[in-house]
Amino acid sequence: MVELDAEAFEGLVSAEIDALPAEMLAGLDNVVFVVEDRPEDGSLDLLGLYDGLALTERDRYGLGELPDRIIVYREPHLDACDDLPQLRDEIHTTLVHEIAHFYGIDDARLHELGWA
Repeated sequence: MVELDAEAFEGLVSAEIDALPAEMLAGLDNVVFVVEDRPEDGSLDLLGLYDGLALTERDRYGLGELPDRIIVYREPHLDACDDLPQLRDEIHTTLVHEIAHFYGIDDARLHELGWA
C-alpha cells in the first residue's frame, strides 16, 4: 500500500493527464476530471468511473448539459499499489480506461486491448 495525501495524489493524476497523447484528449468535450477518496459504496474495488454519456450514445447533446465526469478514486489506487511507479502506471491505466468509455469503447473491447 502506498501512503499519499489527497493533494499529492491529485498532483499525480494531473501529471498523468498531461502525459496522455494530445489526440486522446483533443476529442474530450464537456468532460471534467475529478479525484474522490472512494466510490459511494465505500469499496476499494473500483479505481475509476466514467459518469456521462458516451459519444456513441449522444443524440442531442449540447448547450446547458452538465459536464461528464471521469472520476479517479484515491484510496483504492493506494490500496492496490506497492510503490510510486506502480501507482503512476495504475493511474495512467485508469485514465485511459475511463477516457475510452467516453469514446464508446466497452469493457470487453478494453479487455481485448489490455486496458481492463
